[in-house]
Amino acid sequence: MKKVTLLGAGSGFTQPLFTDILNIEGLDEGIIGLVDIDRERLDVNVRLMRRILELMKKTGWRIEASTDRRRILPGTDYLISTIEVSGVACVRFDNDIPLKYGIDQCIGDTIGPGGVMKAMRTLPPFLQILEDAARLCPGALILNYTNPMSIMTLGAVRATNQPFVGLCHSVQGNSRQIARILDVPYDELEWKCAGINHMAWFTHLRWKGRDMHARLRAAAERPDTIEEFPVRTDLIRNLGYFSTESCGHYSEYVPYYRKRKDLIKLHCRAGFRGGTGFYAGNWPKWRKDTDKARREMADGKRPIHLGRGLEYAADIIEAHAFDRGKVVYASVRNTGLIPNLPRTGVVEVATLVDRGGFQPTYFGDLPEQCAALCRANMAVFELCVQGILNRDREAVIHAMMMDPLSAAVCSLSEIRAMAEELFAAEKRFIPDWCAKPEAPRPARKKARKA
Repeated sequence: MKKVTLLGAGSGFTQPLFTDILNIEGLDEGIIGLVDIDRERLDVNVRLMRRILELMKKTGWRIEASTDRRRILPGTDYLISTIEVSGVACVRFDNDIPLKYGIDQCIGDTIGPGGVMKAMRTLPPFLQILEDAARLCPGALILNYTNPMSIMTLGAVRATNQPFVGLCHSVQGNSRQIARILDVPYDELEWKCAGINHMAWFTHLRWKGRDMHARLRAAAERPDTIEEFPVRTDLIRNLGYFSTESCGHYSEYVPYYRKRKDLIKLHCRAGFRGGTGFYAGNWPKWRKDTDKARREMADGKRPIHLGRGLEYAADIIEAHAFDRGKVVYASVRNTGLIPNLPRTGVVEVATLVDRGGFQPTYFGDLPEQCAALCRANMAVFELCVQGILNRDREAVIHAMMMDPLSAAVCSLSEIRAMAEELFAAEKRFIPDWCAKPEAPRPARKKARKA
């Protein structure tokens, strides 16, 4: 009997992830562990999961739930994290304080001031979770869905020896978008992809033995494609390759698109295509809407999709539990998998999964222009993780200084001032050592000679 524990069970991930898992052929019994520090949201999702078990006639499964993870972790075979620290309390700080300094973000949860602050709120408690997991379920495979993915994964692989991967839906979603743009059947499209999470690159595209990059570059000139993908078509035209994240996300990761209002107007559009403050302006409502939808599904007032989706968690569990080899794209330690990216970092590559666990595969060098953009982001991740692990607030500030967008807009002193404002505004949610600078020590007086 397998036990799957989800941390952050009040999130919108609970229903789709477990519906996927319950669709695994042959997995007819098990334990669903649900953990969330918000009792009300936890209770709603417990009721929802009971209804799903009833609708899917999964009588061999039972639920364990608690606000205390230490009660649920023992016996866990697969530990999935979807935690969010601070809820919606900091989204406006993450957006509005940098905007005052001219740093215009769309999402702000991966890199830049918003991503670094989310890491400051999230990675320290996650490291405590990993300590508990090492003690209470040392054999568990750990799967992380929480952003900032690369920072979370980099911190985790330096803190735990347990099998660990960071998971996203960028690769499987965007490979399908490419097939649609090319107007070819997805199942017939051959592709290879690698890089870092939210900035992986489709370097190999073939259909019926023919290279598809010329066709994709031609499509990137069409007005309809430009309007749908205003940033990524510009990347294809200038760098040659399609990348794995929405235009809004991507516009924040590089110095080209958000440093002037005219560039934002030219390259960005509303919503996930690059709208200013899109995440900060919508996340509180999305969270309320998700909570309402979960309550309505639990009460039988809203239909529940019971089919299997595209998230990788169920593929990993199926491959490991039944030795049915599968390939997922995961963030893992770079052990030379992409030689022209730092070995000290983490990369997103095709990863084989079977009874033996995770087996990341060698990709080779990225095109150098693509690798250069990845390396710039990885410098931010490295400094942020060093800062958190070493309790070094200067390293955290340096991480913000190395952010490509911030550096395109601000001076070093301006970024330092912004960082101090962010630390002060979010002091309830970040470690004490970072919330305020260390008081200078008084100079020692020299002893007088007698």
